[in-house]
Amino acid sequence: MPNMPEFLKQLLEEQYGKEITKKIVQGYLSKRNTTLRVNTLKTNTIEVEKILKEHKIEYEKVQWSKEAIIIKNSKEKEIKNLEIYQQGKIYLKSLSSMLPPILLQPKRKADILDMAAAPGGKTTQIAALTNNEANITACEINKIRAQRLTYNLQKQGANAYVMVQDARTIDHFFSFDQILLDAPCSGSGTINAKENKQNQTFTLKLIQKSVNLQTALLKKAIDILKTGQEMIYSTCSILSCENEEIIKKVLKEKKAQIVPIEAEKIETLPQLPTKIEGTICICPNQNYEGFFIAKIKKQG
Repeated sequence: MPNMPEFLKQLLEEQYGKEITKKIVQGYLSKRNTTLRVNTLKTNTIEVEKILKEHKIEYEKVQWSKEAIIIKNSKEKEIKNLEIYQQGKIYLKSLSSMLPPILLQPKRKADILDMAAAPGGKTTQIAALTNNEANITACEINKIRAQRLTYNLQKQGANAYVMVQDARTIDHFFSFDQILLDAPCSGSGTINAKENKQNQTFTLKLIQKSVNLQTALLKKAIDILKTGQEMIYSTCSILSCENEEIIKKVLKEKKAQIVPIEAEKIETLPQLPTKIEGTICICPNQNYEGFFIAKIKKQG
Protein backbone atom coordinates (compact mmCIF):
# COMPACT_ATOMS: atom_id res chain seq x y z
CA MET A 1 0.00 0.00 0.00
CA PRO A 2 1.32 3.48 -0.81
CA ASN A 3 2.16 5.76 2.12
CA MET A 4 0.40 8.95 1.15
CA PRO A 5 -2.18 11.19 2.81
CA GLU A 6 -5.77 10.23 2.03
CA PHE A 7 -6.64 13.88 1.34
CA LEU A 8 -4.00 14.00 -1.42
CA LYS A 9 -5.54 10.97 -3.11
CA GLN A 10 -8.95 12.68 -2.93
CA LEU A 11 -7.56 15.92 -4.43
CA LEU A 12 -5.94 13.98 -7.28
CA GLU A 13 -9.13 11.99 -7.97
CA GLU A 14 -11.20 15.21 -8.02
CA GLN A 15 -8.77 16.78 -10.49
CA TYR A 16 -7.77 13.84 -12.68
CA GLY A 17 -10.28 11.03 -12.07
CA LYS A 18 -9.56 7.56 -10.67
CA GLU A 19 -7.73 6.04 -13.64
CA ILE A 20 -5.15 8.81 -14.01
CA THR A 21 -4.74 8.96 -10.21
CA LYS A 22 -3.81 5.25 -10.24
CA LYS A 23 -1.11 6.07 -12.78
CA ILE A 24 0.17 8.95 -10.60
CA VAL A 25 0.29 6.72 -7.50
CA GLN A 26 2.21 4.13 -9.52
CA GLY A 27 4.66 6.91 -10.34
CA TYR A 28 4.95 7.77 -6.63
CA LEU A 29 5.86 4.14 -5.96
CA SER A 30 8.46 3.93 -8.76
CA LYS A 31 12.14 3.89 -7.91
CA ARG A 32 13.43 6.94 -9.76
CA ASN A 33 16.50 6.63 -11.96
CA THR A 34 19.47 8.93 -11.40
CA THR A 35 19.58 11.64 -14.07
CA LEU A 36 22.17 14.27 -14.90
CA ARG A 37 22.91 17.22 -17.12
CA VAL A 38 26.16 17.64 -19.06
CA ASN A 39 27.67 21.04 -18.21
CA THR A 40 28.62 22.49 -21.60
CA LEU A 41 30.56 25.32 -19.91
CA LYS A 42 33.22 22.73 -19.00
CA THR A 43 32.78 19.73 -21.29
CA ASN A 44 30.57 18.12 -23.94
CA THR A 45 28.33 15.06 -24.25
CA ILE A 46 30.98 13.09 -26.19
CA GLU A 47 33.47 13.29 -23.30
CA VAL A 48 30.85 12.48 -20.64
CA GLU A 49 29.48 9.48 -22.58
CA LYS A 50 33.02 8.18 -23.10
CA ILE A 51 33.72 8.32 -19.34
CA LEU A 52 30.40 6.65 -18.50
CA LYS A 53 31.26 3.81 -20.91
CA GLU A 54 34.75 3.45 -19.39
CA HIS A 55 33.11 2.95 -15.97
CA LYS A 56 30.58 0.51 -17.46
CA ILE A 57 27.75 2.85 -16.55
CA GLU A 58 24.71 2.21 -18.74
CA TYR A 59 22.76 5.26 -19.81
CA GLU A 60 19.98 6.48 -22.06
CA LYS A 61 19.44 9.84 -23.79
CA VAL A 62 16.19 11.79 -24.04
CA GLN A 63 14.82 13.19 -27.28
CA TRP A 64 14.23 16.75 -26.07
CA SER A 65 17.77 17.58 -24.88
CA LYS A 66 21.29 16.64 -25.99
CA GLU A 67 22.64 17.30 -22.48
CA ALA A 68 20.18 15.21 -20.42
CA ILE A 69 21.21 11.65 -19.51
CA ILE A 70 19.35 8.88 -17.63
CA ILE A 71 21.62 6.50 -15.69
CA LYS A 72 20.37 2.92 -15.86
CA ASN A 73 22.60 0.83 -13.57
CA SER A 74 24.31 3.16 -11.07
CA LYS A 75 23.20 5.12 -8.04
CA GLU A 76 23.73 8.80 -7.28
CA LYS A 77 26.49 7.95 -4.79
CA GLU A 78 28.54 6.17 -7.49
CA ILE A 79 28.12 9.08 -9.93
CA LYS A 80 29.34 11.49 -7.22
CA ASN A 81 32.60 9.51 -7.03
CA LEU A 82 33.40 10.24 -10.67
CA GLU A 83 35.90 12.99 -11.47
CA ILE A 84 33.51 14.54 -13.97
CA TYR A 85 31.09 15.16 -11.07
CA GLN A 86 33.75 16.50 -8.72
CA GLN A 87 35.07 18.83 -11.44
CA GLY A 88 31.60 20.25 -12.15
CA LYS A 89 31.42 18.76 -15.64
CA ILE A 90 28.05 17.18 -14.84
CA TYR A 91 25.19 18.23 -12.57
CA LEU A 92 22.82 15.73 -10.95
CA LYS A 93 19.31 16.95 -11.59
CA SER A 94 15.83 15.56 -12.24
CA LEU A 95 14.79 15.51 -15.90
CA SER A 96 11.62 17.47 -15.16
CA SER A 97 13.54 20.34 -13.57
CA MET A 98 15.78 20.62 -16.65
CA LEU A 99 12.76 21.65 -18.72
CA PRO A 100 12.00 25.18 -17.38
CA PRO A 101 15.39 26.69 -18.39
CA ILE A 102 15.13 25.07 -21.84
CA LEU A 103 11.55 26.30 -22.34
CA LEU A 104 12.52 29.80 -21.18
CA GLN A 105 14.80 29.88 -24.26
CA PRO A 106 17.30 32.19 -22.50
CA LYS A 107 18.97 34.71 -24.78
CA ARG A 108 22.56 35.89 -24.78
CA LYS A 109 23.01 39.50 -23.58
CA ALA A 110 19.57 39.40 -21.92
CA ASP A 111 18.94 40.44 -18.29
CA ILE A 112 17.61 37.20 -16.76
CA LEU A 113 16.25 36.63 -13.24
CA ASP A 114 16.13 33.22 -11.57
CA MET A 115 13.67 34.15 -8.85
CA ALA A 116 14.03 31.29 -6.32
CA ALA A 117 17.43 30.05 -7.37
CA ALA A 118 19.06 27.79 -4.76
CA PRO A 119 20.68 25.29 -4.99
CA GLY A 120 21.49 26.54 -8.50
CA GLY A 121 20.57 23.75 -10.89
CA LYS A 122 18.47 26.00 -13.10
CA THR A 123 20.76 29.04 -12.78
CA THR A 124 23.79 27.04 -13.93
CA GLN A 125 21.73 25.57 -16.78
CA ILE A 126 20.67 29.05 -17.95
CA ALA A 127 24.36 30.07 -17.85
CA ALA A 128 25.28 27.01 -19.95
CA LEU A 129 22.45 27.60 -22.44
CA THR A 130 23.66 31.18 -22.99
CA ASN A 131 27.37 30.22 -22.90
CA ASN A 132 27.82 32.59 -19.91
CA GLU A 133 26.81 35.54 -22.10
CA ALA A 134 23.60 36.56 -20.30
CA ASN A 135 23.36 38.91 -17.32
CA ILE A 136 21.92 36.49 -14.76
CA THR A 137 20.62 37.49 -11.32
CA ALA A 138 19.98 34.56 -8.97
CA CYS A 139 17.72 35.45 -6.06
CA GLU A 140 17.61 33.41 -2.84
CA ILE A 141 16.07 34.43 0.50
CA ASN A 142 17.95 31.95 2.73
CA LYS A 143 21.59 32.84 3.51
CA ILE A 144 22.74 29.23 3.93
CA ARG A 145 21.03 28.16 0.70
CA ALA A 146 22.54 31.22 -1.02
CA GLN A 147 26.00 29.99 0.02
CA ARG A 148 25.21 26.61 -1.54
CA LEU A 149 24.04 28.42 -4.67
CA THR A 150 27.31 30.41 -4.85
CA TYR A 151 29.31 27.19 -4.39
CA ASN A 152 27.47 25.46 -7.25
CA LEU A 153 27.87 28.46 -9.56
CA GLN A 154 31.63 28.44 -8.94
CA LYS A 155 31.92 24.67 -9.32
CA GLN A 156 30.02 24.74 -12.62
CA GLY A 157 31.90 27.79 -13.93
CA ALA A 158 28.64 29.73 -14.24
CA ASN A 159 28.49 33.54 -14.12
CA ALA A 160 25.61 35.01 -12.10
CA TYR A 161 25.04 37.71 -9.50
CA VAL A 162 23.60 36.25 -6.27
CA MET A 163 20.98 38.44 -4.60
CA VAL A 164 20.22 37.35 -1.01
CA GLN A 165 16.71 38.69 -0.70
CA ASP A 166 13.05 37.72 -0.48
CA ALA A 167 12.05 37.82 -4.17
CA ARG A 168 8.64 39.20 -3.16
CA THR A 169 10.39 42.43 -2.09
CA ILE A 170 12.55 43.04 -5.20
CA ASP A 171 12.41 46.77 -5.97
CA HIS A 172 10.44 47.82 -9.04
CA PHE A 173 13.53 49.78 -10.03
CA PHE A 174 14.74 46.44 -11.42
CA SER A 175 13.36 45.02 -14.66
CA PHE A 176 14.23 41.88 -16.61
CA ASP A 177 14.04 40.59 -20.17
CA GLN A 178 13.34 37.04 -19.01
CA ILE A 179 12.35 35.51 -15.66
CA LEU A 180 12.36 31.93 -14.41
CA LEU A 181 10.07 31.47 -11.43
CA ASP A 182 10.43 27.90 -10.24
CA ALA A 183 8.20 28.57 -7.26
CA PRO A 184 8.52 26.86 -3.85
CA CYS A 185 5.66 24.36 -3.64
CA SER A 186 4.15 21.43 -1.74
CA GLY A 187 6.17 18.95 -3.81
CA SER A 188 3.06 16.94 -4.71
CA GLY A 189 4.84 15.78 -7.87
CA THR A 190 7.80 14.35 -5.96
CA ILE A 191 6.03 12.21 -3.35
CA ASN A 192 7.82 9.00 -2.43
CA ALA A 193 4.94 6.69 -1.53
CA LYS A 194 7.34 4.19 0.06
CA GLU A 195 8.30 6.65 2.81
CA ASN A 196 6.52 6.54 6.15
CA LYS A 197 6.76 10.26 6.99
CA GLN A 198 4.56 11.58 4.16
CA ASN A 199 1.48 11.89 6.39
CA GLN A 200 3.42 14.17 8.77
CA THR A 201 5.22 16.34 6.22
CA PHE A 202 2.68 16.67 3.41
CA THR A 203 -0.26 18.65 4.81
CA LEU A 204 -3.11 20.90 3.70
CA LYS A 205 -1.37 23.69 5.64
CA LEU A 206 1.76 23.21 3.48
CA ILE A 207 -0.34 23.47 0.31
CA GLN A 208 -2.06 26.68 1.48
CA LYS A 209 1.25 28.23 2.55
CA SER A 210 2.68 27.37 -0.89
CA VAL A 211 -0.34 28.86 -2.71
CA ASN A 212 0.03 32.19 -0.86
CA LEU A 213 3.75 32.37 -1.60
CA GLN A 214 3.37 31.33 -5.26
CA THR A 215 0.67 33.96 -5.84
CA ALA A 216 2.83 36.75 -4.38
CA LEU A 217 5.89 35.64 -6.36
CA LEU A 218 4.02 35.42 -9.67
CA LYS A 219 2.54 38.91 -9.18
CA LYS A 220 6.01 40.31 -8.47
CA ALA A 221 7.51 38.46 -11.46
CA ILE A 222 5.01 40.03 -13.86
CA ASP A 223 5.59 43.47 -12.29
CA ILE A 224 9.37 43.36 -12.89
CA LEU A 225 9.23 41.62 -16.29
CA LYS A 226 9.70 44.05 -19.18
CA THR A 227 6.61 44.67 -21.33
CA GLY A 228 6.41 42.30 -24.30
CA GLN A 229 8.82 39.82 -22.71
CA GLU A 230 8.28 36.25 -21.47
CA MET A 231 8.73 34.29 -18.25
CA ILE A 232 8.36 30.69 -17.09
CA TYR A 233 6.28 29.73 -14.05
CA SER A 234 6.96 26.19 -12.82
CA THR A 235 6.45 24.01 -9.75
CA CYS A 236 7.12 20.40 -8.78
CA SER A 237 3.44 20.14 -7.89
CA ILE A 238 0.71 18.50 -9.96
CA LEU A 239 -2.18 20.10 -8.05
CA SER A 240 -4.11 22.74 -10.02
CA CYS A 241 -4.52 24.90 -6.88
CA GLU A 242 -0.74 25.57 -7.05
CA ASN A 243 -0.63 25.93 -10.81
CA GLU A 244 -3.52 26.76 -13.15
CA GLU A 245 -5.71 28.35 -10.46
CA ILE A 246 -2.92 30.73 -9.39
CA ILE A 247 -2.15 31.67 -12.99
CA LYS A 248 -5.82 32.34 -13.81
CA LYS A 249 -6.20 34.49 -10.70
CA VAL A 250 -3.03 36.54 -11.30
CA LEU A 251 -3.63 36.99 -15.05
CA LYS A 252 -7.05 38.51 -14.26
CA GLU A 253 -5.23 41.19 -12.26
CA LYS A 254 -2.14 41.71 -14.39
CA LYS A 255 -1.72 42.49 -18.09
CA ALA A 256 -0.26 39.18 -19.19
CA GLN A 257 -1.21 36.14 -21.25
CA ILE A 258 -0.30 32.47 -21.66
CA VAL A 259 2.09 31.60 -24.47
CA PRO A 260 1.54 27.98 -25.60
CA ILE A 261 4.67 25.93 -24.92
CA GLU A 262 6.30 24.64 -28.06
CA ALA A 263 9.55 22.68 -28.07
CA GLU A 264 11.21 19.89 -29.97
CA LYS A 265 10.03 16.38 -29.01
CA ILE A 266 7.83 17.74 -26.21
CA GLU A 267 5.24 15.09 -27.12
CA THR A 268 7.64 12.41 -25.78
CA LEU A 269 7.08 13.66 -22.19
CA PRO A 270 4.68 11.66 -19.95
CA GLN A 271 1.98 14.32 -19.67
CA LEU A 272 -1.08 14.84 -17.50
CA PRO A 273 -4.10 16.88 -18.64
CA THR A 274 -4.04 20.57 -17.67
CA LYS A 275 -6.76 23.17 -17.15
CA ILE A 276 -5.02 25.80 -19.27
CA GLU A 277 -4.29 25.04 -22.91
CA GLY A 278 -0.62 25.44 -23.81
CA THR A 279 0.72 24.54 -20.35
CA ILE A 280 2.46 21.27 -19.46
CA CYS A 281 2.03 18.96 -16.49
CA ILE A 282 4.33 15.94 -16.24
CA CYS A 283 3.23 12.67 -14.69
CA PRO A 284 5.65 11.14 -12.16
CA ASN A 285 7.29 7.88 -13.25
CA GLN A 286 10.67 6.16 -12.93
CA ASN A 287 12.41 8.85 -15.01
CA TYR A 288 10.38 11.99 -14.25
CA GLU A 289 9.11 13.89 -11.22
CA GLY A 290 5.63 15.37 -11.41
CA PHE A 291 6.05 18.93 -12.66
CA PHE A 292 4.03 21.87 -14.03
CA ILE A 293 5.28 24.50 -16.51
CA ALA A 294 3.63 27.58 -18.03
CA LYS A 295 5.02 30.35 -20.24
CA ILE A 296 3.63 33.85 -19.67
CA LYS A 297 4.06 37.04 -21.72
CA LYS A 298 3.63 40.53 -20.26
CA GLN A 299 1.41 42.77 -22.35
CA GLY A 300 1.63 46.52 -22.77
